[in-house]
Amino acid sequence: MKSKYENMKIIYNRSKIGWYWAPLFVSCWFLLFYLVVIPSFHRMPKLKTLEDERQQPGQFIGERAENTLLRLSKIGPKVVSSPANEQVAVQFLLNEIRDIINDAKTDLYDIEQNVQVASGNYLLWSMVNVYQSIQNVVVKLSPKNATSEAALLINTHFDSVPGSSGAGDAGMMCVIMLEVLRVITKFETPLKYSVVFLFNGAEENPLQGSHAFITQHPWAQNVKAVINLDSAGSGGREILFQSGPDHPWLMKYYGKNIVHPFASTIGEELFQNGFVPSETDYRVFRDYGHIPGLDMAQTLNGYVYHTKYDRFNIIPRRTYQLTGENILALVKALANAEELENPSKYAEGHMIFFDMMGWFFVYYAESTGVIINITVCVLVCITIVGYIWIMSSSTGMFRRRIWAKFGILTALQVAGVALGLGLVMSIALFLDAVNLPMSWFSQNWMLFGLYFCPMIFGMGIVPAIYFSRTKEHGLPLGYGIQLLMHSHCLILTIVTAIMVSYSIRSAFVIMLCIGFYTLSVLINMATKAHKTNFLWLIPHCTCQVLPFMFYTYCCYAFYVVFVPMQGRECNTNPELLMGFFTALMVLLFAPFLVPLFCLFRKSKTIISMFGICTVVFIIFAATPIAFPYAEKTAAQRFFAVHTARTFHNSDAASTVSHTDSGYFVLPVDRRPHTVDDILFENTNFTKAERMDCDSELMCGFPIYSSRWLNAIDNSYFVPGPEPNKASIPTLTILDKTSSSGTNIRFDLEVLGPSHTSIFIMPLNDSKLVDWSFTKEPLENNVKPPYYVYWSYALDATPLQFSLEFEHDDPDWSGGTFKIALMGHRLNDDIYVTQDFREFLATFPPWAHVSSWLGSYSSWQL
Repeated sequence: MKSKYENMKIIYNRSKIGWYWAPLFVSCWFLLFYLVVIPSFHRMPKLKTLEDERQQPGQFIGERAENTLLRLSKIGPKVVSSPANEQVAVQFLLNEIRDIINDAKTDLYDIEQNVQVASGNYLLWSMVNVYQSIQNVVVKLSPKNATSEAALLINTHFDSVPGSSGAGDAGMMCVIMLEVLRVITKFETPLKYSVVFLFNGAEENPLQGSHAFITQHPWAQNVKAVINLDSAGSGGREILFQSGPDHPWLMKYYGKNIVHPFASTIGEELFQNGFVPSETDYRVFRDYGHIPGLDMAQTLNGYVYHTKYDRFNIIPRRTYQLTGENILALVKALANAEELENPSKYAEGHMIFFDMMGWFFVYYAESTGVIINITVCVLVCITIVGYIWIMSSSTGMFRRRIWAKFGILTALQVAGVALGLGLVMSIALFLDAVNLPMSWFSQNWMLFGLYFCPMIFGMGIVPAIYFSRTKEHGLPLGYGIQLLMHSHCLILTIVTAIMVSYSIRSAFVIMLCIGFYTLSVLINMATKAHKTNFLWLIPHCTCQVLPFMFYTYCCYAFYVVFVPMQGRECNTNPELLMGFFTALMVLLFAPFLVPLFCLFRKSKTIISMFGICTVVFIIFAATPIAFPYAEKTAAQRFFAVHTARTFHNSDAASTVSHTDSGYFVLPVDRRPHTVDDILFENTNFTKAERMDCDSELMCGFPIYSSRWLNAIDNSYFVPGPEPNKASIPTLTILDKTSSSGTNIRFDLEVLGPSHTSIFIMPLNDSKLVDWSFTKEPLENNVKPPYYVYWSYALDATPLQFSLEFEHDDPDWSGGTFKIALMGHRLNDDIYVTQDFREFLATFPPWAHVSSWLGSYSSWQL
């Protein structure tokens, strides 16, 4: 029989694994990521050909959709008001629809087509969005002898931004919809409800076509749900951004019928809380049509989004098949869903949903999620208490002493996490402060050294130092490391409980983390493997494989979507977003792996390598190695407008006080100074931040979009030759009347190019109390200046509107308001001067410049 001393010696065995096994340990997890996670993310079905259709009719044929997109993209840029958009693209769609109708089985369906021409206005963000004679191409597919008028709407857009053919955004979705329509009508697909296919011609304007349809089209009143299709990239798997809201039945049909799932509650909550700098037509259908739906978009290769590089030839061929099979299955399911008759009956609650690396889809009600989350949290607490109870019995130590050790290790874990987060946030702030952000923009591997490594270093070095200094007393090393991981599990459990209390559905992410860890602890306790030196590692590491793959999959998906988006975001520090999200992911996939480094000899040296790696990568960020931009594949975005500016006096005749001309340059990301030395050497350029923006609306610059307002401080104005006059709008005062001593009304007319921004600023304590547009800005007390964006497509009739001002004092001297008109001619290259072409040619090859002619004119009335 062994002596008590010998037993204690076994218990306190602190043998370690050779340090040379540590690289193998790390490599195994890297290989898991590169060989399983990344291929799973990019996995897509084989493209089906026309030959496959002859063998198996009724399938979505990706080859036909691909051929259709090739012809559609050859039209080129399709800007609202351009002949390409209003004539060629519309006729193209009508021809395709005619061919589909000719091949359709008309004994099952009635097929109607319609070209809607509409005008209207509404409040979008803080801007009044005024549209005139825009076009939508609409097809309605109705089952013969239908007993209900309820309809499902499928929407996408065929227009594009200036300079882009829009192959990915959203020509791809147009041809997907055409092929879905063809398959349903040709192969006698049974439908219970009607399906409306909306090809809207003014989404980029923005969101005008969808508003025109849902508020004015006669078919809209029977629409009960919508599938909105868009793109923020060029192909790849389409992600479900949003569902509902408050209609969980939609997610049930998605989960049951989707062929290739890609959706997560995390993405939905990020999108709905403004982390994605984009909007889709889904917002209009939700807010103005009050209909639920599914909002889906392709996001692969977001670097080409809204650029000239959004071309047919860079879209992965298998994308057509993947998205087509998904949409066809969803349309068939929802068009036969009994809930479509009266969706309001089923409008209750939310869903929690996520795909497991595209392998399968998990979805359940939010109420079920609360029960699962709380159950797992309780199980974690019971397991930790039970573990410490068993540990006390097996070691002979007092439980209060073990609890004291647990408290110490919890404090150490908190300190390690705080150190890692502190390092990550410090690096993020430092890189932005020294004008070196976005080094990972085209070199995504930079994220590993800048943010993964410091987080791992912080989490690992604190416990490594502690365990190295407690060799002769305390718990066995294996027990100590397990207690350390228990403490992190307890911290995450508390975070989960807090998220549940605030109804944050993404709490399921942390629940999975602590759930799988608790499973490994229970297995070890049941097998008594936790008492051994290393045997407990087998269940532990095995139970970490699925969580590791899931979290790194989520992390990779986040980078695919959000890294390119930072190329069009200037207001916030992108390093903070990337750093903070990376740190959160490390806290989920690595907290039960990093402590294992303490089992290796030279653990402090091993962990310090991550710190050294961080320093090396910070140095890389300051060198050409990590330059953010690359020609075609990751370009830096600029807008350049050849501008003529006219400023009028405040006298009765509104005489011209000053005119000039030049090039207005607007960088749109966080590194606006990359071209300073290239473009502006030996030029008399002016930065917006140096101008007196109090004297002129929008600093005297030709604003095109409300999003430009966020980047105006980084813009430039370079004096240059005068552009063609075709872009200059005119303002005419039709009438000026006074209904009382304190009220005055102006009737105005604006004539100009098809895209015009109008800014109105009341002066001298006057207040705008009424006008011809939607009253929402006035009722909601939108802060002046008031922004009206006016565009037209077919009808160039001047915009006539009235403004009524109120003033407490009947003395109206000094001017009532200031008005500025910014005209934009987006689609007529014939007006571009040689001087402007030469200026654009000075931009470096890694810059993408969207350019056109514009003007700025202001009056004080």
